[in-house]
Amino acid sequence: MTVTQQRHPFLRACVQWLFLVFWCAIGLQVFFIGRIAMMPFIDPGSTAFQRSEAWRISHKYREMHWFQHWVSHDKLPAHAKRAVIASEDDVFATHTGVQWEALERAWSKNARAQAKAQAQNQAPKVVGGSTITQQLAKNLFLSGERTLFRKAQELVLTIALEQCLSKQRILDIYLNSVEWGEGVFGLDAAAKHYFNHPASQLSSWEAARLAVMLPRPKYYEKLPRSPYLNERASVILARMPAVALP
Repeated sequence: MTVTQQRHPFLRACVQWLFLVFWCAIGLQVFFIGRIAMMPFIDPGSTAFQRSEAWRISHKYREMHWFQHWVSHDKLPAHAKRAVIASEDDVFATHTGVQWEALERAWSKNARAQAKAQAQNQAPKVVGGSTITQQLAKNLFLSGERTLFRKAQELVLTIALEQCLSKQRILDIYLNSVEWGEGVFGLDAAAKHYFNHPASQLSSWEAARLAVMLPRPKYYEKLPRSPYLNERASVILARMPAVALP
């Protein structure tokens, strides 16, 4: 048997594996898009991030510490929606899912932070440039790892969410599923956890404080009297009247 003949089975096996990987990737996208296509009518039972947190919390405490209560669109106060948009994504109502300039700035800033952290042997401080739609895509389906492949998948899912759902529906799902503390998910659970009343009774000031917590909810849960929370909440409160709702 010649060397060329020996190579042929190996090449065929490589081609077969590549085709298998390709069709698995296509199948995964069809599965994701199929789930998104049902979301205008069916509330998602849980997100990938919530399931990973449930596993972590159950192993940490040996029991489940979990707070979530899905509420309908009409029970989510408008000032809470404005607070979250003002804090997280001020052009949410008009963008197409991705703010490319913000994403580019975040990547550049994170690259500089990574290089500085490595020189000082410290953990880098990572900033985000994601829109509310991107955050929802990541929470619904993906892991928290930071890789180019995961980011590419996030962008595909973001486009699918924007094409299949209205902005109003995207915001409703986000507010009902986003993390607001250790095992605290959704606006209603956050309102009850921090202020002892449902989301429908949140004041504008309380909504602003909750919105400010979103980038680091577990951190601020332990620092409820943080001066930053008060200062930043005042800024968000001032911005809220100008926020356009979808």
